[in-house]
Amino acid sequence: MIKEYYRPETIEEALELLARETPLTRPMAGGTELNSPSNDQFDVVDLQSLGLDKIELKGSNIKIGAMATLQDLLSVSDLPSALSEAIHHEATYNLRQSATAAGTLVSATGRSAFATALLALDAQLVMMPNEEKLALGELLPLRSELLKGKLITEILIPGNVKLAYQYVSRSPADLPIVCVAVAAWSSGRTRIVLGGYGTAPIMVVDGKDENDVLSAVGHAYMQAEDEWASAEYRVEIAKTLTKRCLYLVK
Repeated sequence: MIKEYYRPETIEEALELLARETPLTRPMAGGTELNSPSNDQFDVVDLQSLGLDKIELKGSNIKIGAMATLQDLLSVSDLPSALSEAIHHEATYNLRQSATAAGTLVSATGRSAFATALLALDAQLVMMPNEEKLALGELLPLRSELLKGKLITEILIPGNVKLAYQYVSRSPADLPIVCVAVAAWSSGRTRIVLGGYGTAPIMVVDGKDENDVLSAVGHAYMQAEDEWASAEYRVEIAKTLTKRCLYLVK
């Protein structure tokens, strides 16, 4: 339950509010998560007036403002087509209009198509204060600790990398039971990420050696059983999707 609402005009003012020990204070981006039912009482800091919604090319990278919506991203001509597919799979049109890039990552579970794709791309987050840069893979396991008193302002993804995304779900509108994203650099570097299970996507491979990739995929999902699928099913599907993705990025 929201107690107090703030709409700061500067990043400094927002950081001051978010750094408070009490009362519990949360940032509000698109509001899709804060609108979920909760018994907690907290203050909110609305980030809409901070000008963090721009998307632009920065060298060979695509710089995504933290407050850019998922629908905004779909209008970017240089966006990898596989990332566009993952965004469509992440949320319906109505949700994409309000869900922000940073908010989606911060609240992502393992079934997030968007987080799976961005983890494969080795997305880098820029956080204030101090313009600290942090890899998405470092943030996901420790979100509450690493974001305390901080604010994501930008997300950087490489614009010159091949990306493939494949998934299986119960219906086209459902979140994935298994999804795989593979990013390939011209240097030979390859990152393979599995989604569809757990609290965050799983990074399986990051390097130039593609030997035993399928064994690594199978090992990552050995215990991946829940109400949606057995571990055995996920292992077999993940291997199949990985092979498809590797073919697509060659």
